[in-house]
Amino acid sequence: MKHRQHRTHPTSDGRPLTAVGTRPVPRWLARRVLLLNSTYEPLTALPARRAVVLLVCDKAEIVHEDPEGSLIRSVDCVVQVPSVIRLRTFVHVPYRARIPMTRTALMHRDRFRCAYCGGKAETIDHVIPRSRGGEHSWENCVACCAPCNHSKADRLLSELGWTLGAALVPPKGRHWRLLASISEPDPTWLQYLGEGAA
Repeated sequence: MKHRQHRTHPTSDGRPLTAVGTRPVPRWLARRVLLLNSTYEPLTALPARRAVVLLVCDKAEIVHEDPEGSLIRSVDCVVQVPSVIRLRTFVHVPYRARIPMTRTALMHRDRFRCAYCGGKAETIDHVIPRSRGGEHSWENCVACCAPCNHSKADRLLSELGWTLGAALVPPKGRHWRLLASISEPDPTWLQYLGEGAA
């Protein structure tokens, strides 16, 4: 069996457009759509293709349309790629108790602000440095700006006379699983993702 090779071709504005064989891949395929449970709880960010399949099969309904979304045409119907969809029936999803810590989720927890000076965070810092036995966990990591990260280096806060303004705790809530994987959620998603997404 012969495999197709992926190639990139520049578009008229100079950006690459992925192609399979000789057919260009539509841009809407790279989009994500927020999937809500029937109770409006956020479940995941789906690929646009999967969202369209759920709509066409009548398993989901559109909650928020995307005025700039592509129109997907078939012989029988036309579907505009939405921003948010909701399942028509409730799906029970078992969640693990502890949210996995990712850089993106940590930035959301700390609202993209440095825990030491309040400036714009660019990196993460281990409050107790790993070189001194500190863990890579919610309770020991904070969002941090580059200058504070450089100044702190591998020292303890007590050695610098610094303090933290808030206790370091893992976030709670189902929407945090989604935030852990998406750095810039669509603005229409924010009302479903809770405080941490803002």
